[in-house]
Amino acid sequence: MSTNNQNRQQDVAGKLPYIESKNLFGNARQVSILHEGETYTLSITSRGKLILTK
Repeated sequence: MSTNNQNRQQDVAGKLPYIESKNLFGNARQVSILHEGETYTLSITSRGKLILTK
């Protein structure tokens, strides 16, 4: 892991709940998130980016 990523993890982990994407997605490319009665889809793109859609 690069130093930049390590620093980012330390910053985020110290202030917010921290969830590894591999723990959230497992082997899937998409997960559904229910928020206040609305369903959202969090997807991993072919380039490895995350997209949240309603």
